[in-house]
Amino acid sequence: MEVKIGVQHAPREIVFESKQSPEEVESAVSKALAEGGSDMLSLTDEHGRKILVPAGRVAYVEIGEQTGRKVGFGTI
Repeated sequence: MEVKIGVQHAPREIVFESKQSPEEVESAVSKALAEGGSDMLSLTDEHGRKILVPAGRVAYVEIGEQTGRKVGFGTI
């Protein structure tokens, strides 16, 4: 599953593939952003690496299905 995280005052978003379910990602985001929640949003990518984002800097989180990589030139 593809996860995109927009960070305030950062020119690019964080994009990674995760083996976590959409419900697990949503739960982690909700807990991090909740009043009195944790200070960091912590998610894991498909290779087992942790992605940590300060909860106060999260602008948005987009949770989507994994997409195949496009190779070559195609018609737009």
